[in-house]
Amino acid sequence: MSDNTSYSALLNQAISQKGYISKCYSVFYEYSIGNQFLAMDQLISRKLPITPIATFKKWLELGRTVQKGQKAISLVMPVSFSKKDKNGEKTDQKISTFLLRPKWFAMSQTEGENYTPPKVIPNWDEQKALKALDIERVPFEHISGNCQGYAACNKVAVNPVAKYPEKTLFHEIAHVVLGHTKEALMSDSEQTPLNIKEVQAESVAYILCSILSVGNLDTCAGYIQSWLKNEAVGNKEAQQIFSAANKILKAGQ
Repeated sequence: MSDNTSYSALLNQAISQKGYISKCYSVFYEYSIGNQFLAMDQLISRKLPITPIATFKKWLELGRTVQKGQKAISLVMPVSFSKKDKNGEKTDQKISTFLLRPKWFAMSQTEGENYTPPKVIPNWDEQKALKALDIERVPFEHISGNCQGYAACNKVAVNPVAKYPEKTLFHEIAHVVLGHTKEALMSDSEQTPLNIKEVQAESVAYILCSILSVGNLDTCAGYIQSWLKNEAVGNKEAQQIFSAANKILKAGQ
């Protein structure tokens, strides 16, 4: 796997296969959502069992060693470089970026003492998340009963009779976190197309509903496809989806 990872393909795989996201979270919960999908994809492609991952050093601490000849799994991690001057000499100025680095191994690639991974029950608290994200939930005041919810600036509202209130809340929070509600102040050329906004917000909702076992995933998937019209989400937009979902999830834990 190279640094040119297709996050678009990872997103499509996660949304098109029921149970994929919840499985990712249950095994790789310590990592960001994007890295969970990366780990799952690599294990599947190598026909390895879906087992917890850790660095070489961490497995040693757990009493296990990496089997000879095993190839490491690559995840995205922050990397800093020293900026060079015009003569090619390193300066004190640092440049930070995110790159794929092969530093992790699955438990199935190791041997040694028995290890039982902890069972993790996902949790999410709405009030804690809204406070951490600086988002206010306000009373629903839309005159159309067909409107399930809406977001404006840093405020979200959910119809009290919304069919799937948790999904709707995640969808509206995602609009705020993704910066969609601030785009009214930008020029038309700077604004995200409406179909991409809706696909991104609903994809975030799908991921969170999958992890927390709420909402209706079939409804989410159908909504996403209705806006995509058989097109694919771009890499940049997919990365933004992963980042927003991770931010919202962590804010409420």
